[in-house]
Amino acid sequence: MDTTLAATPGAASRRRSDITTISTIGVAHGTSHFFHMLLPPLFPAFIQAFGLSYSELGLLVTTFFVISGTGQALSGFVVDRIGARPVLFVAMASFFLASVAAGLAQGFGGLMLAAALAGVGNAPFHPADFTILNKRVSQPRLGHAFSVHGISGNLGWAFAPVFSIGIAEATGNWRFAYVGTALVALAVMALLFWQRSAIDDRQGSWGHAKPAAGAKAEHPMAFLKLPSVWLCFSFFFWTTAALSAIQSFASPALHQIYDLPLAQTAYVVTGYMLAGAAGMVCGGFLVARAERLERVIACAMAFAAGMLLLTATGSLPGGLAAVIASLAGFGTGLAGPSRDMLIKRAAPPGATGRVYGTVYSGLDIGFALAAPVFGAILDHGMPRGVFAGSAAALVLGVASAGLVGLGLSRRSAAAVPA
Repeated sequence: MDTTLAATPGAASRRRSDITTISTIGVAHGTSHFFHMLLPPLFPAFIQAFGLSYSELGLLVTTFFVISGTGQALSGFVVDRIGARPVLFVAMASFFLASVAAGLAQGFGGLMLAAALAGVGNAPFHPADFTILNKRVSQPRLGHAFSVHGISGNLGWAFAPVFSIGIAEATGNWRFAYVGTALVALAVMALLFWQRSAIDDRQGSWGHAKPAAGAKAEHPMAFLKLPSVWLCFSFFFWTTAALSAIQSFASPALHQIYDLPLAQTAYVVTGYMLAGAAGMVCGGFLVARAERLERVIACAMAFAAGMLLLTATGSLPGGLAAVIASLAGFGTGLAGPSRDMLIKRAAPPGATGRVYGTVYSGLDIGFALAAPVFGAILDHGMPRGVFAGSAAALVLGVASAGLVGLGLSRRSAAAVPA
C-alpha cells in the first residue's frame, strides 16, 4: 500500500503512514547511537591486542565526535538541497565500512579509520531524521515521533555493549563482533530501502517548496543570524555535557563518594538511560498539550539537576544515591520531546536540515569537550564535582531554552496585526 502523503488519506491511512515513518526513523536513529559505541566496548581487547594507552583510546572517541559534529552542521545543507532519504543510505554505508575497518584493524591507524568512518556516518542523522519527521508526520503525532526518536537513541546506546561484548565472548575473538555490526548496518539499510516511500521527505507538506512568486530568496546562511539557532546550539552543548559526565564518570564517582562496589555503580548509567526512555514516553504526551515548551523543559531539567545535586552531597545511603542519580535521567528524558519541538518552532521554513544540523552539532561538541573536563575533575580527587558540575550544566541549558522561548514569544507577538 502506498503510504505517501501526497494525496489526502483517511484517518486510518494517515495513522498507518505516521506509524511506519516514526518506526522506520526510530530504528535508523537507534542504529546511529549503536554505532556511537562501535569501539568503546572493546577497548580492553584493543589494549591487549595492540598495547594502546587510554589516552590513545580516548583520542578515538574525540575523533568520532569531532568529525560527527563538524559533519552534522555541514550535512544539514546537503539534506536541504538533495533530500534526507539518500543521505541516510550514505550514512548506513559509512557504518558498514567503519565495521569493516574495525574488524580488519592491525593497530591504532586502523581503529582511527574506523572511528572517522563512523563519525561520517553519524553526522547526517539528526538533520535527516528531523527533516523526515517534520515533513512526513502529522502534527498531532509529532510529539510522539520526537519521543520515539529519543527513546530509540537511548536503546541504541544500551544495546551496543551487550551486542559487541556478547559476540566477542561467545566466539573468543573480538573481530567477529565487527562482522555482527556490519550485518546490523546492512540489515537497517535493507529496512530503509523496503520502507523508502515512508521516509521520502519530498512528499512532505512543505518539502523543497520553491519561494512564492515575487518573494525574495534568502541566502542559505541567513539562518545563522537568528539568535534562536545559537541558543538552541548552546542548549544542546550544556545538556550533552551533563550527559557525558554521567555516561563516563558516574560509576567511579559514586564508588569514591559512597564506597559502593564498581560492579553495582556500573548499572547507574543503564538506570539513567532507562529512566530517560521512560521520561521521553511521558514527554511525548506532554508536548502535544503544552504551549510554553520552555517551561516544560525548565521544570523537567530542574528536577534532574536537583537529583544530581542531592547525589553530590554525599549524605545519602549508598544504594539510595545510586537510585537518585538514575532518576535524574527521567527529567532529562521528559524534556527531550519538548526540546525537539522547540527547535522546530525556531527553524525557518525550508531550513530545517540546516538548523537541526547546526543545533545538533552542539551535542557532538558537548561530548567531545566535556569528557576530558570531568575526567580531570575526577583525577583531582573531586568526585562530587561530577554530579555538581552536571547539575550546573543542566541549569545553563535551562537558561538557553528559556531565552529561545522568550524569543519565539516576541516573534509571535510581532506577527499579530495591531
